[in-house]
Amino acid sequence: MTADVRTGPVFRQPGTVLTDHTFTVPLDHGQPDGEQIEVFAREVAPAGRRDSDPALPWLVYLQGGPGFGSPRPFGRESWLTRALDDFRVVLLDQRGTGRSTPASRHTLGRLGSPAAQAGYLSHFRADSIVRDAELIRRRLIGDEPWSVLGQSFGGFCTVSYLSLAPEGVREALITGGLPGLDATADDVYRVTYPIVAERNRRHYERFPMDADRARAVARHLASHEVIMPNGGRLTVPAFQSLGRMLGSSRGSDTLHYLLEDALAGGVLSDAFLARAAAQLSFAEAPLYALVHEACYAQGAATRWAADRIMGEFGEFDPAAAVDGDITLLFTGEMIYPWMFETDPVLRPLRDAAEELAARDSWPRLYDGDRLAANNVPAAAAVYFDDMYVPRQLSLPTAAAIRGLRPWVTNEYQHDGLGVSNGAALDRVIALAHGTV
Repeated sequence: MTADVRTGPVFRQPGTVLTDHTFTVPLDHGQPDGEQIEVFAREVAPAGRRDSDPALPWLVYLQGGPGFGSPRPFGRESWLTRALDDFRVVLLDQRGTGRSTPASRHTLGRLGSPAAQAGYLSHFRADSIVRDAELIRRRLIGDEPWSVLGQSFGGFCTVSYLSLAPEGVREALITGGLPGLDATADDVYRVTYPIVAERNRRHYERFPMDADRARAVARHLASHEVIMPNGGRLTVPAFQSLGRMLGSSRGSDTLHYLLEDALAGGVLSDAFLARAAAQLSFAEAPLYALVHEACYAQGAATRWAADRIMGEFGEFDPAAAVDGDITLLFTGEMIYPWMFETDPVLRPLRDAAEELAARDSWPRLYDGDRLAANNVPAAAAVYFDDMYVPRQLSLPTAAAIRGLRPWVTNEYQHDGLGVSNGAALDRVIALAHGTV
């Protein structure tokens, strides 16, 4: 089946020409004639070469998340600067994100029961995203393969691409996104909680004054009901979850600045609450909360893995910090059931989230035999200190994919693709091409 497409408009930014495409694809690729949804993609071509160089290779960018739309560029910037030297780039709004058919409290509410909502959401994982990409590829360039760049969760999708449809991939480029091929959600969190604890230690070593500030905020939250400007409740666990920012290059500094003026006159300042709300709200990406754990599921239910496994790491229990003098530890990139109570945009989807957490019929996302026989040029940046996609799971996968060349580095954090001004992408491209 070929995806129907609407193309246009075309507009320009400094150094680029952008073309919008909207494709109609099946919700369930196993039922191609069933319900249809739309997937949006923005083509970015280097100015001066869009029409003069029809042979310019194509590269599709798979965003991290899951659940976030693709970047909205402002001309040649960040990694796009490097990519546009060699490619015509497709920024794909993965199904349910950006300008693609939304999956939100409004649209999901129309489906009726939580079971129906969960059944719908079961089609929003990497396997469906890859099949969308294949329909789009064939509609845009026919039988020619394209290069795939996957950042974070986009790297998970890229490994699924090599498992499900390697014939569509010219080369696979991955940054911070090699998943554990057989790792369960439980396995992931047993590895990541200690990494997050270490990241807390480093933060407090840099900013020792933040220990008292964090404890003071936690104590205030434990004895007061605090509502943020967006209507969300700020609880002690919600405050702890601000630690998800510690995995980015500027995350520790951002958290420090957030804490330094949190309490003013014995109350939490409006400025702090506004900034906390911006960090904690899932309004931009409800899918992130709904399918985050499901992106690890293969044949078994996740059963709120992050919440369960946290119980094995007592140092994250906030009670000792609230009631005593123990340093409060922030958590990381974890989704907890209480989020569907405290966040207004998630509250209507609480029962659907419970259904997803209990779902045990998830198909496999990776084909070990096919990856072991891979003949697609592939390279991956593995960040040595990655707090979100730990090297302990990534490196065995790098070894399991035939021909994949890993670059293990502590020069960047998880956001190395975005903050390196094209240097990280340049290195991965060179590895895939065998020039380094």
